[in-house]
Amino acid sequence: MNEWDLSDVEFDETKFGGAARLFPLPDLVLFPHVVQPLHVFEDRYREMLEDAVADDSLIAIAMFEPGWEMDYDSRPPLAPVACLGKVIAHNRLDDGRYNLLLLGVRRVTIVRELAPLRSFRQAEVQIVHEQQGALPPELRRSLVEAFRSRLPAHLADEDLSHLLSDGLPMRALTDLVAYALPLPAELKRRLLGEPIVGQRARLLLKHLRESPGGPGTRRGEFPPPFSDN
Repeated sequence: MNEWDLSDVEFDETKFGGAARLFPLPDLVLFPHVVQPLHVFEDRYREMLEDAVADDSLIAIAMFEPGWEMDYDSRPPLAPVACLGKVIAHNRLDDGRYNLLLLGVRRVTIVRELAPLRSFRQAEVQIVHEQQGALPPELRRSLVEAFRSRLPAHLADEDLSHLLSDGLPMRALTDLVAYALPLPAELKRRLLGEPIVGQRARLLLKHLRESPGGPGTRRGEFPPPFSDN
């Protein structure tokens, strides 16, 4: 991976022009505040990554609408909500493929797609500003407890103890929980599209309380492995 410093993970909203490269994926919902490993092998997405790292390093992870399988190689419809991410590290392999780390930085809505002048898709997007008022402390405690109950004991007791402390903003906590757990795809989309932090927390807590689960039911890995395009 290329070397990076603190400036690589910063995002200056005032310098964002509103145009974003789109990286649609069928089974991944990216959230702000988390880092997703990605493996890029399609030619159009190699071009997209090279264009990004030569410019502002920004790529938006978008989601296909149902029925995309019949038109994957073209321009199947996309969900209106996406997550703008910043490439914080990348590595070009000998065969031209790439591994990269993408940090989610902002929720965005897709206003309109731009003319197809490149092999990859681009769109005008609008940043979604989160809303967080005063939240009851018990909401945070309940969400942390429910999250811990879904993790293996060694993770819940050691690796995440500091991360889940009171110092982690509630907006970041809700995104971490939504990203890390194997929630239904439709729920993840709803959580990404919900700008009100308290409502996100309540949606998560409601699902975790009503769905069966426990340390033995969690699928996948934390942190997650590389996702292929």
